Amino acid sequence: MKIVIVTGGSRGLGASTAIECARKGMGVVVTYNSNPAKADDVVKTIAEGGGKAFALKLDVADVGAFPAFRDAVASKLRSVFGRDDFDYLVNNAGYGLFNPIATVTEEQFDGLFNVHLKGPFFLTQILLPLMADGGQIINITSATTRVATAGVAPYAAFKGGLEVLTRYMAKEFGERRIRANSIAPGAIRTELGGGLNDEFEAMLAGQTALGRVGEPEDIGGVVASLLSAENRWINAQNIEVAGGYII
Repeated sequence: MKIVIVTGGSRGLGASTAIECARKGMGVVVTYNSNPAKADDVVKTIAEGGGKAFALKLDVADVGAFPAFRDAVASKLRSVFGRDDFDYLVNNAGYGLFNPIATVTEEQFDGLFNVHLKGPFFLTQILLPLMADGGQIINITSATTRVATAGVAPYAAFKGGLEVLTRYMAKEFGERRIRANSIAPGAIRTELGGGLNDEFEAMLAGQTALGRVGEPEDIGGVVASLLSAENRWINAQNIEVAGGYII
């Protein structure tokens, strides 16, 4: 059984990804920050479908807590799956902030940086010794790195940095046959940035070729598929999954 770690797996894209990966036969490690009940719901859903999963707390912004998290992962991998390593890492955890550049504070800037770029960098670094050769890393980026949307400059800038980092991961980890790719969602119906009201959703749907906003399942299925052996020759790519957003 292949094993995947999904950060921010208690809701939204992360929950969908965790569930879809389990449906493809993977064991799943779900991380959460502030809502253990939601993470337990995901684990329960996976178990009810015949899969195997467990949840661990992780604040992606707190790099100092990563060594303890790594040790917890190693311990649970042995007790739950009987393994000393895992196969896939999905750096998904994140949050949104809608502020124009002129009003963004240093604290807000640093918070977004820590979660969307610094955190994935050092989490990947510390978990790399536990990752099996031939594994894969998927970083969740954003279509806002291609289409400038007023009010999300820091978020988009750090997602753009994560997209670049993905290619460097593919380059440096290639000797271990570890692939690295990124998925760039478009407008998705999640709680990110406070969610979508009817007016905003209608506007986004009108800018999308398929005429609607995305659902978490539209992304989770792609991530699970990309992790499969059928896509083993895809590497160092950023794949936009946005239904044809502003094309």
